[in-house]
Amino acid sequence: MPTAYPHMLAPLNLGFTTLKNRVLMGSMHTNLEETKDWNRVAEFYATRARGGVGLMVTGGIAPNREGGVFASAAGLYNDDDIANHKVVTDRVHAAGGKIAMQILHAGRYAYNPECVGPSPVKSPISPFPPKELDEAGIEKQISDIAATAARAREAGYDGVEVMGSEGYFLNQFLVSHTNKRSDRWGGSYENRMRLPVEVVRRVREAVGQDFIVIYRLSMIDLIPNGSTHDEVVKLAQAVEAAGATIINTGIGWHEARIPTIATSVPRAAFAWVTKKLMGKVGIPLITSNRINSPEVAEDVLASGCADMVSMARPFLADADFVAKAAAGKAAQIAPCIGCNQACLDHTFSGKISSCLVNPHACFETELAVKAAQMPKKVAIVGAGPAGLATAITAAQCGHSVTVFEKSNEIGGQLNLAKQVPGKEEFWGLVDWFKTMVDDLKIELRLSQTAKADDLAAFDEIIVATGVVPRDPQIPGQDSPHVFGYLDVLKGNANLGEKVVVIGAGGIGFDVSEYLVHETGHSVTENLPEWLKEWGVGDPEQTAGGLAAEGAQPQPAAREVTLLQRKSEKPGKRLGKTTGWIHRAALNMKGVKMLGGVNYERITDEGIMVSRGEARDAPEVIKADSIVLCAGQLCERTLADDLIEQGRQPHIIGGADLAAELDAKRAIDQGVRLALSL
Repeated sequence: MPTAYPHMLAPLNLGFTTLKNRVLMGSMHTNLEETKDWNRVAEFYATRARGGVGLMVTGGIAPNREGGVFASAAGLYNDDDIANHKVVTDRVHAAGGKIAMQILHAGRYAYNPECVGPSPVKSPISPFPPKELDEAGIEKQISDIAATAARAREAGYDGVEVMGSEGYFLNQFLVSHTNKRSDRWGGSYENRMRLPVEVVRRVREAVGQDFIVIYRLSMIDLIPNGSTHDEVVKLAQAVEAAGATIINTGIGWHEARIPTIATSVPRAAFAWVTKKLMGKVGIPLITSNRINSPEVAEDVLASGCADMVSMARPFLADADFVAKAAAGKAAQIAPCIGCNQACLDHTFSGKISSCLVNPHACFETELAVKAAQMPKKVAIVGAGPAGLATAITAAQCGHSVTVFEKSNEIGGQLNLAKQVPGKEEFWGLVDWFKTMVDDLKIELRLSQTAKADDLAAFDEIIVATGVVPRDPQIPGQDSPHVFGYLDVLKGNANLGEKVVVIGAGGIGFDVSEYLVHETGHSVTENLPEWLKEWGVGDPEQTAGGLAAEGAQPQPAAREVTLLQRKSEKPGKRLGKTTGWIHRAALNMKGVKMLGGVNYERITDEGIMVSRGEARDAPEVIKADSIVLCAGQLCERTLADDLIEQGRQPHIIGGADLAAELDAKRAIDQGVRLALSL
């Protein structure tokens, strides 16, 4: 049967084995292995195997204690570990899948006082300076990595991925930024690349010829004094000669100050870097980063950027990504929106990773969808993310679901988010919700404000009515040049050249991003502009791929000042892995951010503010327009009416807790509620 994705779904012959398609589920450190609940780990991977992915790579497994990303990181050290991992590989193979184990030595990135590296150069993301390895110490690391690969084979894995990118241990030896040695492991590039090449050679020796060995190579470091393109080519060819089966692409070190996978990064933004290596090695190349749909994957492969694509987070969003694409049901693929809120933010906070769009991810054994024994008539009021997630899951369980929505479209606050430059992925999320509502035959009553009496015939009532903007009660806020964030993001505000934004939470940052861009223009939709804005250059021209002229952002469309009452740094509470990007993006546009201010009154000239509890140093910040983003309150009118009638509605999402607009919490709450009905 013809397919829309002939390149993506084509098999890949590796000689001793064949992958059924060109899709790799890239490594994700989910913290699942650290739970030591091997049934749960196995079900996570087996679910993706059943979903049709060609090959999976596990989260990083440490080859020794000093190489773990943190002190209790999962390793593969002994017979007990082998037996545990065999639970995973057996389950994956029974599901028809193939799985490789990533061997991750963190080097100076290890959050561990025992960490080691080529030189005692401390990482900016860890408090511990690494111990410089001597000759015996280097041999121990090589030996431990090779022994781990041999144990992986014994545990039933189909291969290993040797992690040599993202600024981890092997990458640290490659660049003078972190390798200050003058012995045979430092100095010239031939010496600096000696370690990764020797590791691949010894791994191949340990596992034999009929075993997949992937080398994850940093194609563009995005740090000062990073590798040149010629060095990347030289390393790739040496790694191939040493026995690698496949080369996978790594982009940027973790300490790089250029975003590489957040939602504001253009789709397939770095596929061109992998393409530069095509034809210079004889083994397959995998490209990665911000490939999140079958259409993007197909285009990347068809245009000759790589032999295979790596997608990681899209398999959190939808385990059946490949199967749905192959079946002609791509519209049903739950989209990865690149938000990082439930995956990477959780990983770096020591929590179990999951997915904002799909709370089932990493919770497969806990949140299984099962047919309801007694199907019910369920009313859901509000078609924002909380209400829609509940509706879809309840319908999948067999309940009869009716959704009431007072506006003429579904999506709720997502329809505001998708207007923000850099958040274009939210359009796809709303479209997916529409597809699922239609496919599951959920009754949708748009432009209907549900009253308590309208809900009398339903067995269960779920109130997901969201939030309303909080009134900051600033004297003068009824002036004609003052607008709420709803007016701004709906395009109903006539704004001047100089704008003050009141409130520096997530909405304040989003509105500021909206204000500094020309209407309808986003560099996320234009890769050359985005590369120029962030200062990404061609690694053939500049080592590490940092443009010689640095970042060249386009001028801001308006002069924006962002204010908050809290005295802390504005944006401090934004996402752990994306907050710095939002702050940097606004800094590049010249946005002034001020904390610790009191809002005294709004005047014709702007807003008068003072400082601290003593209300010192009053000053007027001049502005043509002022935008209120001062938080939200729960919209509970319907819930209160139902409770007064003696009904017991379920209250979820913003209607339940409005402290911050949090789609992650809202969707998770909705899914869990639907499964409990």
